[in-house]
Amino acid sequence: MDDPAIAELAQALAQREKDGLARTRRRVEGPQGPRVTIDGRTLLAFASNDYLGLANDPAIVDAACAGARRYGVGSGASHLIVGHGAAHDALERELAAFVAPCDGARALLFSSGYLANLAILTALASRNDAIFADRLNHACLNDGALLSRARLHRYAHGDVAALALRIGERSGSVGARRRFIATDAVFSMDGDIAPLPGLLDLARRHDAWLVVDDAHGFGVLGGGRGSLAHFGLRSDRIVYMGTLGKAAGVAGAFVAAHPTVTETLVQTARPYIYTTAAPPLMAEALRASLALIAGGEARRAHLAALIAAFRERAAALPWPLLPSQTPIQPLVTGDAATAVAVSEALLEQGVYVPAIRPPTVPANTARLRVSLSAAHTLSDVHALADALERAAAGAGS
Repeated sequence: MDDPAIAELAQALAQREKDGLARTRRRVEGPQGPRVTIDGRTLLAFASNDYLGLANDPAIVDAACAGARRYGVGSGASHLIVGHGAAHDALERELAAFVAPCDGARALLFSSGYLANLAILTALASRNDAIFADRLNHACLNDGALLSRARLHRYAHGDVAALALRIGERSGSVGARRRFIATDAVFSMDGDIAPLPGLLDLARRHDAWLVVDDAHGFGVLGGGRGSLAHFGLRSDRIVYMGTLGKAAGVAGAFVAAHPTVTETLVQTARPYIYTTAAPPLMAEALRASLALIAGGEARRAHLAALIAAFRERAAALPWPLLPSQTPIQPLVTGDAATAVAVSEALLEQGVYVPAIRPPTVPANTARLRVSLSAAHTLSDVHALADALERAAAGAGS
């Protein structure tokens, strides 16, 4: 007889499969790019967050190889023991100067954006504090808020007026030692940009911190400097998180903020203190990536042209296209089964676009998440649109 504990898990997995929510890992053979080989088949892919096409850039690969020859392949320990190398230190200084969320900002490296957001909220907030979070924030901001044990207030997506009511006296946050407004800058499943100027204004008026997760804006918006630069924002009240495995093409993340904030993370953030530092070779690769991002206006202009071309073609499709001007272009199919069916129909045509289903997105908003890269060509975008039109015709027949 099966172990009851195993049987219970098996039943739950079977229900996920029945509901169309089961996920499958796909084995990628070879580097990231517009065309990837998955399970032995080469596909035109619109799934990666490699927005600038840097994940296989020769200059970055060469920098990683040179870094490995100079520093080896492992850091050996956490940053606070013996794992913080010269390459890490140089990258942190360059990132702080590039993003510059405030005068004299200091940057701190993390192994992932998830760890960085956990570090920010658990180190800076506690039981006597209040966190106000956009309802569509990434899971790591939500998890960081919950782990902090602060009072969590969620406000309607992108609604500054709703937040203003919640953060004022009616919200029940009066008496909180500290207040935090936490938001994605570019929302990963919708592609829209948070109203950061309005949020910063509220933070200033209510003596709050503004925590900005710019995972999908860094490298793309604001001349590559991210969403703060896109809006021309700077403040000591901003705690900025950017990831380095999306537009930057490598891996990891960083926090940039006032030096007192970053030193607080160094001294008290458990995800920083108790994590082995990323290999120095990655820091060298990221320094090369940062130089390409800084000089990447041609890449960003090409990406903007691809976005415009796709939106023009997608207007004729039967599925609503959300109002995004970023590389994330979501086509909402509604139910999960339809999203999976359309994704499979595209696969049959040699095009890969992932189906995104609950709980990653709210119920009844399953979608195809089209992700564009500067490495794509205009012909690639038209091939995608043609495949979507054929999938739509097949679904309607």
